[in-house]
Amino acid sequence: MSAALAPQAFRPFAGMRVAVLGLGRAGLPAARALRGYGAEVVAWDDSAAAREGADVPLADLAAVPFRFDALLLSPGIPHRLPAPHPVAARALAAHVPILTDAEFLFRAVRAAGSRARFAGITGTNGKSTTTALLAHLLAAGGVPVAAGANLGPAALSLPILPDAGAYALEMSSYMLERLATMRFDVAALLNLSPDHLDRHGDMAGYLVAKKHIFDRQRADDVAILGQDDPWTRVAGCGLAAKVVPVSGNAPALGGVWAEGTLLRDDAGAIADLAASASLPGSHNAQNAAAAVAAALALGVPREGLAAALASFTGLPHRQSLVATVGGIRFVDDSKATNPDAAARAMGCYERFVWIAGGIGKSGGIGPLAPLFPRIARAILIGRDAPDFARTLAAAGVPHEVAGTLDAAVPRAFEAARRHGVPLVLLSPAAASFDQFSGFEARGRRFAELARALPGADA
Repeated sequence: MSAALAPQAFRPFAGMRVAVLGLGRAGLPAARALRGYGAEVVAWDDSAAAREGADVPLADLAAVPFRFDALLLSPGIPHRLPAPHPVAARALAAHVPILTDAEFLFRAVRAAGSRARFAGITGTNGKSTTTALLAHLLAAGGVPVAAGANLGPAALSLPILPDAGAYALEMSSYMLERLATMRFDVAALLNLSPDHLDRHGDMAGYLVAKKHIFDRQRADDVAILGQDDPWTRVAGCGLAAKVVPVSGNAPALGGVWAEGTLLRDDAGAIADLAASASLPGSHNAQNAAAAVAAALALGVPREGLAAALASFTGLPHRQSLVATVGGIRFVDDSKATNPDAAARAMGCYERFVWIAGGIGKSGGIGPLAPLFPRIARAILIGRDAPDFARTLAAAGVPHEVAGTLDAAVPRAFEAARRHGVPLVLLSPAAASFDQFSGFEARGRRFAELARALPGADA
């Protein structure tokens, strides 16, 4: 923030009336921040529990006169497909912009006179790891950094950085549809596979939503594109920014790629990923390539990247070892909420007992069939466990329906001992909201249950 502007006097949204719908992890911090920045805020949540104790002005936005300058809509609430929330429909009818909190962060930073750079990361899978890794590389390179958005904390909870700083923001497709002026100096689209099609209609609509990350980029900006799936390879057509390709398993001339464990670019070797224990598999090699490409574009010195990559500890709930019991490792990959994400973890292990299930995606776990031979036994939980069971039965995979995670963990432990398998993998390939508040709560419960088993030593 400019030295001439005292923080307590900084009110970039003074005179602006903002409706906030959704008081969850992003909505309530955003409402508080907007008030602090001078906006007149009226907030609501359809859940009485979420409204209880909220320290912002409340009113039912479906009933009050809709005289607002913007609607800040929590990402999980639809504004078009499969059906608009009634409040979103009111905003659309009144031609009130529907925005996300990253848009307000961008406006606040620019209003403060800061020229801090913005890096946005999106994709079906890997965006959290890549965002966290980029923030790690920036910090190691001496760049003032703040990371968040879809990867908490909420965007409007982040500080105003100085000119030399950089924001590393994980951007979901839901958030990208709700930007108006935000421009990313560096934007990355990692990959695309079927997900959230109820919100985007089909894969073409999903791609359109993801490509909003490149909106308003200029020739001196950087667009990083994954090359390891067909949808993303063709996404660079017509972009104004410099396109930098990245790959975890094939040369990407003009970009950053992995040859085996060696990460390199046109100038030569950058790092040996064999030294980065938290980045296993070709999917993480692509994540590392994207983070390195972004870090280089943001001015991180090349010579420090290898050490920074090696010191990255990874993310919670993404292939995290949470316990070892009698020589059997319990790995939490709860963040794998779709089959493509689960495949990335399953492909890293030769044999395992698999805990899966929850609210499945369209197509179920059929896409994981090539990995079924690695499963010693599957223990299924959640709403769509019967559907998963039918798929596994047709493929001859040993399985059982446990129903709950509390029942599944001890059964998985017994199965691992019985089959002589060294790993129990929670990689659900499904959302968690049937039984948990989110994948984080699911992962934490898995760790608690594993550590409570007799003989746990980690």
